[in-house]
Amino acid sequence: MGRTFCIANQKGGVGKTTTSINLAAALAYSGQRTLLVDMDPQCNATSGIGQAPVDRHPLVVDQAIRHSVLPTDVDRLDLLPGSKSFRDISVLASDDSTDDQLLIEHLANGAARYDYVLIDCPPSLGKLTRTALSVSNEVLMPIQCEYFAMEGLAQMIDVIRAVMLERPGQLTFGGIVLTMYDESLELTQEVDQEVREFFGEIVFDTVVPRDVRVTEAPSYGQSVIAYAPRSRGTRAYMELCMEVLERD
Repeated sequence: MGRTFCIANQKGGVGKTTTSINLAAALAYSGQRTLLVDMDPQCNATSGIGQAPVDRHPLVVDQAIRHSVLPTDVDRLDLLPGSKSFRDISVLASDDSTDDQLLIEHLANGAARYDYVLIDCPPSLGKLTRTALSVSNEVLMPIQCEYFAMEGLAQMIDVIRAVMLERPGQLTFGGIVLTMYDESLELTQEVDQEVREFFGEIVFDTVVPRDVRVTEAPSYGQSVIAYAPRSRGTRAYMELCMEVLERD
């Protein structure tokens, strides 16, 4: 298996699912075999790429993942759809270490043929996010350029560090990306400076601007790259993709 990213932030509305969809699409357009995994019970990554949630989550059913993977309108991009089943959510969020190991092996076996796997997890610090971190080897964190951008990050970093200690050498910090970036606002510049001073080189040079095309695209079941190929959002996600590839 190639690189597996957990797209995580305990704060909602920061562009986590948007980044999952559009970075996955950008990687596919760049020639990488990519799998987008929806582990958020809201299933927004599934609907945002033009598919419907399934009755049972593919990670908890007793069959090979390849039988549950759905193709998308983007060549080389597949989707492992989400489920709103409370029973499946409970299994995914189980505290049983045996279940965790089986889940890791299940995903690893099913994703072995992909260059990149991106996991969209819920906006929380709960067990579901920990599970997503456990099956990943890198974590990518979107941060919105707003007043509360740094609020709660300490708890998120503590969770990431705890998973790193549980699985030494298996999880690294893949990077932080600034989203909803408006260079005309002084607050945006302040957040940018603060995040870069605190986190240093792990912050991506690329920033994702506020762009109405980015917010419109999911309602059409498309990435912004397919929906508005000449938009600022498309350019940003393609540039972010290039940075991710360069960090390999």
